[in-house]
Amino acid sequence: MNKFSWYEAKSVEDALSKVNATASDILGKAPNSSSVIFKAGGIDLLDLMKEGLVNPSTIVSIKNIPGLDKIEYSEQDGFKIGANVTLEELENNAVVKEKYLALHQAVAHAGTAQLRNSATLGGNLAQRTRCWYFRSIDHQCYRKGSGTCYAQEGENEFHAIMNNKTCASVHSSSVSTALMAFNATVEIAGPNGKTRSVTMEEFFVDPETDSRTENILASNELITGIAIPAVNENVKSFYIKQGARESHDWAIADVAVVMEMSGGKCNNAEIVLGAAAPVPVKAEDAAKKLRGKSINESVASSAGKASVKGATPLANNAYKVPIFRSIVKRAILNAV
Repeated sequence: MNKFSWYEAKSVEDALSKVNATASDILGKAPNSSSVIFKAGGIDLLDLMKEGLVNPSTIVSIKNIPGLDKIEYSEQDGFKIGANVTLEELENNAVVKEKYLALHQAVAHAGTAQLRNSATLGGNLAQRTRCWYFRSIDHQCYRKGSGTCYAQEGENEFHAIMNNKTCASVHSSSVSTALMAFNATVEIAGPNGKTRSVTMEEFFVDPETDSRTENILASNELITGIAIPAVNENVKSFYIKQGARESHDWAIADVAVVMEMSGGKCNNAEIVLGAAAPVPVKAEDAAKKLRGKSINESVASSAGKASVKGATPLANNAYKVPIFRSIVKRAILNAV
C-alpha cells in the first residue's frame, strides 16, 4: 500500500471541493500526487488499496459529516437513510424489521457483525465487484479497460448467468437487491449545491454501457442517502441469500421479493435477483407471474422458472439456474 494523506471533511460541500477521482478513475494506475478520493467506512477502498489496485495520494474521510448518519421515517413518506448509516444500525432499526423485512434480512446477511459495524450504506452500494480476476493485479480485464474477460473461459463458478457476454462479474451488494425490490432511490450531491435523485436501476451501470464502473457516480459526486417509499400493512417481503457454505460469505445467488397483497391475491410484485448479472436485475417476467394471482406453490414455482428466462450460464455456473428457481419460489411462499 502506498503512502497517502488524510483529510477529514467537515461538510458535503467541503468534501466535494477536495475530491477529484473515483476508484474507477485511478484503478490500476501508478501513485501520483493529485488523486483524491472519498472514504466512508472504508471496507472496499482499503481492500482495493491493499490489493494494489488503487493508489490515491489523498483520502477524504466523509465519515463524520453531520447529517449523513441520520435515519428518518414517516408513515407518509417512508425512509430517508443517510449514506453514513452503518449496516448494523439499519439491521437493528425496529421499523425496518417490522415493515421492510426483506431489507432487514439482506442487511443481516451482509458480511460479519464486525464488518456491518463499520460498513456504511452508501459504501455498500458503491463497492466494486469481488470477481477474482478484477481483484487480481495480474489480470487486465474489461473492468480495468482491456478487451478481455478471463471469467468467460476461466474459473467462473461464481460469476454471472445473465448479461454476461462482455463482463461476467457480479455485483457484491446484497443490500441493493432488497433496496431495488422496494423501489428505493439514491440521493446524490454534486458541485455547486446541485442534487439529484435516481432509481436503483438508473444508479447501476451495466458493462455493455460502461465496463469501467458499476454506477453513475462522477468524481465530483457523493451519495448522501437512500429514500425508500412508504409501505402499508398489505406489503409483504422476503429475502434469501444462498452462499457456497453456511458462513459469512458472498452470495452465489440471492433474491428479494416484495408483494402487495389483498385477500390472498397479489396486486403488485417486484422480484430482484442479485449475483445473477453484473448489476442487480429486476426479474420482470417472474413478477408478472404473481400479479393478479392468488399465491400458491404452483404460481410461485412458475415465477421461479420465469426468473431465469434467457439465462446464459458459463461452463461452470449452470448450477445457479436451479438455485435461483428454488430461492425465488421459496421467497415468494415465505413472504405470504
